[in-house]
Amino acid sequence: MRFSVVLAFATFIIGASAFANSRYDNVAVYWGQNSYGASHTDIAHSQKRLSYYCNDDAVDVFPVAFLTTFFGPGGLPSINLANICNPTDNTIFPGTNLADCSFLATDISTCQSKGKIITLSLGGATGAVGFQSDAQATAFAQTIWDLFLGGKSATRPFGNAVLDGVDLDIEGGSNAYYATFVNKIRSLANGARKKYYVTAAPQCVYPDAALGAVLNAASFDAIYDSTITNVASSHTTFNFGIWDHWARTVSPNKNAKVYIGAPASSTAAGGGYQPISTLSNIARDMRKKFPSFGGVMLWDESQAWANDRYDLAIKNALVAAGGTGFTFPACTAPKWSASTTYSAGQTASYNG
Repeated sequence: MRFSVVLAFATFIIGASAFANSRYDNVAVYWGQNSYGASHTDIAHSQKRLSYYCNDDAVDVFPVAFLTTFFGPGGLPSINLANICNPTDNTIFPGTNLADCSFLATDISTCQSKGKIITLSLGGATGAVGFQSDAQATAFAQTIWDLFLGGKSATRPFGNAVLDGVDLDIEGGSNAYYATFVNKIRSLANGARKKYYVTAAPQCVYPDAALGAVLNAASFDAIYDSTITNVASSHTTFNFGIWDHWARTVSPNKNAKVYIGAPASSTAAGGGYQPISTLSNIARDMRKKFPSFGGVMLWDESQAWANDRYDLAIKNALVAAGGTGFTFPACTAPKWSASTTYSAGQTASYNG
C-alpha cells in the first residue's frame, strides 16, 4: 500500500483522550504487514505486537492489515498479519483458513483504553476480495460484524476484543456491491453502545477505479488518500482540493475527513517518500486551506519506527498547526479547482 531528514521535536501533547474524527491533527498508521522487516535484515525493527506502538499519543488510528480473503474454506474470511499472526504459523479455526489471533485481544483493548481506535482493513494488494450480489455483500457484512465488531460468534479471531470499524483498501477485483456492504455495517452499528467507523484508502486519481462508486453511494467517516505516493516528479498538481470538494459536496457524509497518505520511509513504497519537513509543510498547508482535512495516514508503523519515529514527528507538526477550529468560514473555502503544486517523488502506488 502506502514514505533522513528529521525535525527536531519534543514529545508534546498528550494525555490519553478519546479519538475524535472532527479533529485536524489525527494520525492513522497501518499495522500488520511488517513492511520494514520484510525488506531488511534488521530484526530489531521488525514489526512488534500492536500494544508496543500504543505507549505514546503519536498514532490515533491503527487500521489492522489485512483481511485478505473474503470467502475462504468454511465460508469464512482469512486474515494475515505477517510475522504476528497468519494461517500458516498460527492455529486456525477448524474447517477454515482463519487464524486464531485471540492473543491480540489484550493488545487491542490496551490501545483502545488509551483513546485510540483499532479498525480492520479489508483487501490489500493481493486480496481475494469482491462480491457477486447484494445478498452476498449483506451476508459478508454480517460475518464481519459477528467476527470482529459488535456481534457474537464462536470464531472470533481477536477473542473478546471488539474492533472500532472497518477500512476498505480495495486494490483489485470488481467494485460492485461494496455500498451494500457498507450500508449493512452502518445498519448493524445503528444504536450500538459505541461508535463504529468506516474508512477507505483510495488512490490519488479521482475518481478511484476500485472505490469511486462506493464512496459516492455510502457514508464514510474518512478516506486515506494516497496523494503523496501518486504525485509525479515534476511539479504535478497535488489534487487534495478535488478530494475536499468530494468530501463536502459529493460524499453522502458531508463531514467526511480526508487524510494525506504518505510512505513512512524511503523503503515503504516504490516512490513518493518525503522528508518529514516537507510532509509537515504540505500537511500544514492543506490544514489551512481545506475544511475536510483530517490529518495524515502513513504506511506502515514498522517503517515509521525504523525511520526515527516518523509517526511522532508528523503528529507533533500537526498538533503545532492546531487540532480544532478552522482559519476561515467554510463558505469561503477554496473550491475543488483550488490546488497546490509540489515537487514530489516518483509516481508510485501503495501496495500493502
